[in-house]
Amino acid sequence: MIESPAVLAHPLDDGTAVIVHRSLDETARALGPDADAYRDLFAGPVAAWTKLEHELLGPLFHLPRHPIPLARFGLKALRSVTTIAESHFESERARALIAGAGAHSFLPLDQAASASFGLVLLVLAHIGGWPFPRGGSQAIADALAERLRSLGGEIETGRRVASLGELPKSDVVLCDVTPRQLLGLTHDLLPPRYRRRLAHWRYGPGVFKLDYALDAPIPWRAPDVAEAATVHVGGSLREIVASERDAWEGRHSERPFVLLAQHSLFDDTRAPAGKHTVWAYCHVPNGSTVDMRDRIESQIERFAPGFRERILACSARDTADLERDNPNLIGGDISGGANTLAQLIARPAPRPVPYSTPVRGLYLCSASTPPGGGVHGMCGQLAAKAALRRV
Repeated sequence: MIESPAVLAHPLDDGTAVIVHRSLDETARALGPDADAYRDLFAGPVAAWTKLEHELLGPLFHLPRHPIPLARFGLKALRSVTTIAESHFESERARALIAGAGAHSFLPLDQAASASFGLVLLVLAHIGGWPFPRGGSQAIADALAERLRSLGGEIETGRRVASLGELPKSDVVLCDVTPRQLLGLTHDLLPPRYRRRLAHWRYGPGVFKLDYALDAPIPWRAPDVAEAATVHVGGSLREIVASERDAWEGRHSERPFVLLAQHSLFDDTRAPAGKHTVWAYCHVPNGSTVDMRDRIESQIERFAPGFRERILACSARDTADLERDNPNLIGGDISGGANTLAQLIARPAPRPVPYSTPVRGLYLCSASTPPGGGVHGMCGQLAAKAALRRV
């Protein structure tokens, strides 16, 4: 795993950028008048993380082992991004930072619980950074596969399974699929009430993604943006709020919030010597096939004049392309379902063990289970533990 010198950068129109460092104090100091407010917001959960991680990175509906730190964090996390930004911070710099982190929720940023995503991500930035795998995310899958084979496991690919009846007899089946695919796999095996719940599962906005080959690094106006592997491109709180509202309500933002990764600055396996790769995406309405390339590039160019001149090649994928590559990405939704408060509490259905289904031995382990989408593996780990307890 590689960790860039800075965790996150958020460029602004004045030619500067908000930089998140592993050090909470260093990050806070750069926020000037909001330094104390930033410390007040994050120092508590950072200090209590060893207790909070088990409470937050799993089913939200449970009997807490550490109710006091959870309640302190939860009272803030259940609020909206706009409420947190406007009630805690004076400057547009700090407000923009919170908005960009909160936009990972795919929710309108004035909606309840949208703050939870930004708060958890920024706590994690100060706990362990946002590292990424050398050689690309395929390296994670390769390592998992190697581990499984070393334990005597077998992996079979290239066969589409249309029904659970096609599988060999086993004690446990774990399905890394969303509710829609589970309905197709099980046919009439599931009881009607559970089937209705899955049928009403709501999917969130999709993404439009670009992969670039560049002749040189992105020429950011603020040089310190080049210290971070992850960049939030979206400007102010007001602009990011408008962008996320547009995607949620079926519109295509003229100035979309863009999540950008420039890993090749820190990982020389990503591109030939002297060249670079970058990927970026913005949120779009579910199922959108609108080409957002020009709007994304305009946003990057806004903070990095001359970016377009460095493009050697670009590959674009809309929501239909993404779903074709991975049928779990319904309408381009990479989160396994909308992150509404109701779907966070009961994901995907109200059950004491949300990974289990009414069919004995059948489990869900996808991003449609707690704690939801993200590069963390918690859904699979918790589903496996639930299955092992029953076995």
